[in-house]
Amino acid sequence: MALVRGRAADLLAEANLGHLHTRLAEQSGFVLGTRAGVGEVNSWRHSLRVLLNDLVDAGLGDIEVLLEHQLPHSRQRIDVVLCGAHPRTGESSFVFVELKQWSKAEIHLAEVLNIPGMPGRHLHPAEQVRGYCQYMVDHTESLASRPKSVHGVAYLHNARRADVAGLLQYATSQYGRLFTMDDKAKLADHLRAVLDAEAARDVAREAGDEFLGYAHRPTKPLLDLAAAEIQDREQFVLLDEQKVAYEVVMQAVERAHAAPTRTVIIVEGGPGSGKSVIALSLLGELARRGIPTHHATGSRSFTLTMRKYAGKGNTRVKGLFKYFNNYVGSNPRELTVLICDEAHRIRKSGVTQYTKKEQRERAGRQIDELINVATVPVFLLDENQTVRPGEMGSVREITAAAQSLGCEVEIIRLQDQLRCGGSVNYDEWVARLLGLRNEPAIPWSKLAGPLDEGITVTSAASPEALESWVLHQQATNGGVARLAAGFCWEWSNPVPTENGLRLVDDVRIGGWHRPWNAKSDEKKKVEGVPESAYWATDPRGFGQVGCIYTAQGFEYDWSGVIFGPDLVRRDGRWVPVRSESKDGDVRKADDLHFGALIKNTYKVLLTRGMRGTAVYSTDPETQAFLEEMTS
Repeated sequence: MALVRGRAADLLAEANLGHLHTRLAEQSGFVLGTRAGVGEVNSWRHSLRVLLNDLVDAGLGDIEVLLEHQLPHSRQRIDVVLCGAHPRTGESSFVFVELKQWSKAEIHLAEVLNIPGMPGRHLHPAEQVRGYCQYMVDHTESLASRPKSVHGVAYLHNARRADVAGLLQYATSQYGRLFTMDDKAKLADHLRAVLDAEAARDVAREAGDEFLGYAHRPTKPLLDLAAAEIQDREQFVLLDEQKVAYEVVMQAVERAHAAPTRTVIIVEGGPGSGKSVIALSLLGELARRGIPTHHATGSRSFTLTMRKYAGKGNTRVKGLFKYFNNYVGSNPRELTVLICDEAHRIRKSGVTQYTKKEQRERAGRQIDELINVATVPVFLLDENQTVRPGEMGSVREITAAAQSLGCEVEIIRLQDQLRCGGSVNYDEWVARLLGLRNEPAIPWSKLAGPLDEGITVTSAASPEALESWVLHQQATNGGVARLAAGFCWEWSNPVPTENGLRLVDDVRIGGWHRPWNAKSDEKKKVEGVPESAYWATDPRGFGQVGCIYTAQGFEYDWSGVIFGPDLVRRDGRWVPVRSESKDGDVRKADDLHFGALIKNTYKVLLTRGMRGTAVYSTDPETQAFLEEMTS
């Protein structure tokens, strides 16, 4: 979906009158639900007029132009998409344009730039637009069958070639070409080579209709691609901050080879922002280069699932996936890189009942152990997913530990949202629903906009209705459905029967009852039921209710979430109820942290569904509130 669409010559006339940037700002508020910043509006005012004028001067005034087109299942937007016909084949042809007002730029490392006067690190614009092109082709069946119909250019219309000389070394490709203000004639020649200036106006309009009408595949499931990513060849397309994070890590590795430099890299982002995609891309490339690297988490389910799907029978690959507590008492710099995924689950100490005596004697704080064991430790985290007492993986804690150990620190914050249908507002709705932001809760219908159509949000009047809803979605629309709940019921061991063990129906709500997912105990396996680590990914997982510890870190298509009596609404506010929690560790938390942990638990459960989420509460007052908020 584009914010504004029109013929190039018409949009130029609108820009010359000073109206185009105003219309874009109005559309941003209407379509995206957010007010455009002053910098973005100024960029529209100056950059678009330059490009549109160049198009008209090149004889391309009849080309169809889409402004601020959003990528499927993503928050990222392409500045401009030019739609027309190819002059040789007559088939539809599309050019993605990334506009930059930079007058100067310098290489910081590889494809990461410093821009004088602008804070932070920036991706090379040709690499940025290349990523957009590849992402669109990968997510659009019609384009995947003819990838040469897409082209990408970055246009630094305020920059002289001499002032961005370092950027000109970028390898040119169909999806990524760089032009400056000195290259206007070359840009015009390139555009005329892929867009027919003589084609009738209707042809360009039809190409625009075609582009906007394309159906897009859902985001590639992480686990389906993991095996190819680790063993064969990279399958993920990294966008913007994701690619910046990747390059920062790779350059830190290069620096470490050249000098005794230690850099701790922290990548922070919410659900679906691409943290695990970055982790697997890094692991795959570092492993192929023979660089000593591990992927570690604090989650048994996530680690075992990575071993099963990414390892795919390869013992060497499985050995790349570890737990945080595997590094208790380790020697310094045993690894070059340690990728700590789900780093919000780092605990004060990694010592467990299984830790050997000699390791216990050498044990220290888990954060320090994870930093010390590698030359380049990488931490990927979401502070709002801390769900147990003692979890202390925060930006502040990791930064302080790194600096105390004499390490440099790089922090990259991810903004993109690939989960939950690529919805731009769903994460905000969840945060406001649970009181995790200062803004009050708001009904989904009032917050959702046209770009939130990729996700369905609803409530169910009973657990039976909730289960029926997710099953119906799975049967009608395909995908994977799961039910999960707050930890408010006892979790029994399986009981013996004539035919072996069976799960106990612990989750009981009126006449409806279902078992929790299986326990992790190898001696308590139940025939026909997946082990707890694979509840979210094994087709046999439906029929059991998942808990936070089996759902966290995973995604599925259709999610049913049961709010138990541990979090209820009273007099317009959330009230955590300690006595209703059956999680022994969480119950030990003090009053301040107990409420936060319970809210974070439901935040995690509410952000597992990629295509739809339905909610139900066992408490009538809370149920009424949820029904209002999902209206």
